Amino acid sequence: MQEIMLENLLSPVVLFFVLGIIAAICKSDLKFPPALSEALSIYLLIAIGIKGGIELSRYSIQDVLAPIAAVLFLGTIIPILILVLLRLIQLDLDNSIGLAATYGSVSIVTYGAAISFLDKVGTSYEGFMNALVVLMESPAILVSLVLLKLIEKDKQIAPVSQRSLGIVSTSHLFDKEVLRESIFGKSILLLLGSLLIGLFLGERAVPMIKPLFIDLYSSVLILFLLNMGLVAGERIKEVREFGWKLLIFGLFSPVLFGLLGVLAGTVAGLSLGGATLMGVLAGSASYIAAPAALKTSVPKANPSIYLGLALGITFPFNLIVGIPLYFEIAKWMQ
Repeated sequence: MQEIMLENLLSPVVLFFVLGIIAAICKSDLKFPPALSEALSIYLLIAIGIKGGIELSRYSIQDVLAPIAAVLFLGTIIPILILVLLRLIQLDLDNSIGLAATYGSVSIVTYGAAISFLDKVGTSYEGFMNALVVLMESPAILVSLVLLKLIEKDKQIAPVSQRSLGIVSTSHLFDKEVLRESIFGKSILLLLGSLLIGLFLGERAVPMIKPLFIDLYSSVLILFLLNMGLVAGERIKEVREFGWKLLIFGLFSPVLFGLLGVLAGTVAGLSLGGATLMGVLAGSASYIAAPAALKTSVPKANPSIYLGLALGITFPFNLIVGIPLYFEIAKWMQ
């Protein structure tokens, strides 16, 4: 395992991420223009979505039914567990919901790094795993927002008869803005839209997308990780301000939920590579889709907490330790 971890640590994507952190800590003038950062994010969302759709078109519904069920289970149970855990350590409700949505959702870049890792160690995986990234992106966000509305409703004074029956008006659970940000936000829209396009076109789309979205994917990922290193380096100090409990959470949660993800993938019948990727999905934290939804639906949640932990702690932990760890756990479970 030490050899695998060392190989992952010395991969170009990780080294450029570390370079970005060093540049931020040393207060270098290295900066990415906002437009370029946006373009790199859009590129990765489309690349992962359309490749997932093309791969999904090659399988029957019977082949993907169990993995889809596993993904929906993880996307539902993880934010609930996180909310319970954080409330036990007495973190306020809004920031607990922010972390539940962030850590219940997935990191597309961590997933991309895991694919590069599997390719490097010569381990295959199910092609439809790219499609499962899209399916796991939104459930945790929606579940977290529903939990917030339910808890807020529970705090309100209501007739005893209604409370005893557990009646909650659906008008209090969702509003148009929440639905728009959660379902039609940029990240989920691009992922889901690209997935559907790839699913509809199938192999016909390959000649057109291959030069840009397949051949150049790894090189663009390096640029994106360099930028993420700059962002993460700037937020390391912010994370330390919130105490050792959240730092432990940022390191402990990916291991716990990564283990749960590998277990769910193994039970669903995935291969070694597929189970590893399921662990990566469960153990990663979103810093694209979830923050976009939280910005308007949970404005009191502090971005320095959920973005700082996701980018400053969990993201580098997964790149350096998490991915090879999930791989070894999946080998043990096979």
